[in-house]
Amino acid sequence: MKRSSVGWFVLIVTAAIVSCGGKANSNQHQLSGIAYRAFVTNPLSAAADVPVINIVNAANDLLSPSMVGLTGEITQPGFMALSPDLKFTAVFSVLGDTVAIVDNTTEAIASVTGSNGTSTNVPAIILPGQTESGFIANDNATAYAAVPTAPVVGQPPGAVVQMGLLSGTVTATVPVSAAHYIVPNPAGNRILAFSDGSDSISVITPALIGSNGDPVSTICCFDRPVWAIFTSDGATAYIFNCGPECGGVQAGISVLDVFTGTVIKTVPVSGATYGLLVGDTLYVAGTPPRTPCGAGTSAETCGTLSILSASSLKPTAKIVLITDGYHDRMAMGDNGQLFIGAHSCTSINVLGGEVRGCLSIYNSTSGGVVVPPQSGDATGIQPIAGRNVVYVCEGGVFQIFDTTTDQLLVQITPTQIPGYAVDVKIVDPPPTPTPTPPPT
Repeated sequence: MKRSSVGWFVLIVTAAIVSCGGKANSNQHQLSGIAYRAFVTNPLSAAADVPVINIVNAANDLLSPSMVGLTGEITQPGFMALSPDLKFTAVFSVLGDTVAIVDNTTEAIASVTGSNGTSTNVPAIILPGQTESGFIANDNATAYAAVPTAPVVGQPPGAVVQMGLLSGTVTATVPVSAAHYIVPNPAGNRILAFSDGSDSISVITPALIGSNGDPVSTICCFDRPVWAIFTSDGATAYIFNCGPECGGVQAGISVLDVFTGTVIKTVPVSGATYGLLVGDTLYVAGTPPRTPCGAGTSAETCGTLSILSASSLKPTAKIVLITDGYHDRMAMGDNGQLFIGAHSCTSINVLGGEVRGCLSIYNSTSGGVVVPPQSGDATGIQPIAGRNVVYVCEGGVFQIFDTTTDQLLVQITPTQIPGYAVDVKIVDPPPTPTPTPPPT
């Protein structure tokens, strides 16, 4: 991939405005006025010393001078989770183990109005430990997070925490030992919880939380399961067995009948920590231990991308080499460009030489792979619907990719936006295309 010019004048100017206005009083808060917005979490710790969410116009890639201020709520905004109705964004902070709830309409911390008519901000929710996995439920009022170190009286640490979005409180703690990742089914009436070092899956029934019934049941036997993808009807789940990468024996994909809790079949794959289902194609990424990269890079180990038919679980293409690390991000951009992100990869940054990080771009049409010249973890990937553009946060740098050319369009560097871009999410439905008028 060729690195294109990254110094768009308007982005530099607006970034400077953001930097100068980073400490503005909340009374001076101005709405962005943007109809199609991308939120980018940014601690801004390097210069303005305040955590914010930057707002990018996803229709034209322009950075807005307006921001969502997070001062006094959380200190290290990281990954985000959107409510299904797009009204709220939960922002998770690794420092303080807190969660801020943002009202997407007001571009500010969500507030509630009391019986006396006074409006108060929803307090940040304090979790009992760090989390890497969370979501907002279908009711748009409840959130869940997996906390592997959550203390539980009389049991090993680990729990799935239930949160009230507008109460700003933890409403329930469901003990699940070492719970690390959670995935809800489409209907929202089941949550699969994956625990470190386990060969079983915990199934949580939210309706039973707080009742006399046990909300947790267990399904075995897998090989270090870490993730799942449900079919649209929720009847089937593809379970990702991490295998050797997580201390197990064999990576693979298991087909789970969700209604009966029965494993229909399991097929081996090279590596499996994350994936994406597109039609009948199942993309599976992982890093098998000691997988050589071959020529073209000084990295000694690589990850793999397996491509299967979801209906038959048979390979439809050869295994593809990608960057290594723990893969936990994947999204399909326009023109069949599959963006694959990982953390803790072999990051290379040689002055005048190879630059390589945790992002891989697989062309599903040609079968080729591009590793963009940016080092660091790939922590956010967001395709822009209706455009040949994908937003990526990698190594703290916000990047904009053109899926028609495999070229980097824009890179907003830390010298232009003080801080560290972590995650990016679209918070509005895509604009409706303007119909072409009939010829006169």
